[in-house]
Amino acid sequence: MRVGVLGGTFDPPHLAHLVLAASARQALDLDRVLFIPAGEPWRKAEREVAPAEARLRMVEAAVGDVPWAAVSAIEIERSGPTYTCETLEQLAAGEGGEWWLLLGEDALHDMPHWHEPARILAVARLAVARRRGDSQPVGEVATPELRALLPGVEERIDIVPMPLLEISSTALRERVREGGPTEFLLPAAVRAVIDELGLYRG
Repeated sequence: MRVGVLGGTFDPPHLAHLVLAASARQALDLDRVLFIPAGEPWRKAEREVAPAEARLRMVEAAVGDVPWAAVSAIEIERSGPTYTCETLEQLAAGEGGEWWLLLGEDALHDMPHWHEPARILAVARLAVARRRGDSQPVGEVATPELRALLPGVEERIDIVPMPLLEISSTALRERVREGGPTEFLLPAAVRAVIDELGLYRG
């Protein structure tokens, strides 16, 4: 099995998440993409995040009709802060196969601040989303700081071409708060969960 892992706060999950997953599946010939909402996202402790169970429901709604996508509550079920390295180690040990961590270039550049990123590279490759037509060499995708911390990291990176979509969870929360439209940005099933639970109103 070739499996991609797309983790995140998913507060809320939106169409760019689905496009990234679909682009990675095509580019890397993945059998499955596993969406994993964070339990306690320690890097976002400074702001209020929707309850984990609500975010899990939204992710399940977002991928409910996608046959090659699945959702895991592995980080929500784990107590304490959630670390990507621990999640990937647990998944790879339990299921075997080949693993890719799906992320954008901004997240790749932030990896020096992650918890023990070397453990991630020990069990998974990095599937890095890039704008179509960007000709920057793979070796230049990783910053000097990242290359110094993780020697040879560029050899563990696979590029995923995808359209540039200016969609953010922050902007979507604001749209919901202000009563604005979310069509073509949020899956309708996700908006239904948001409205049912009254999320992002206060």
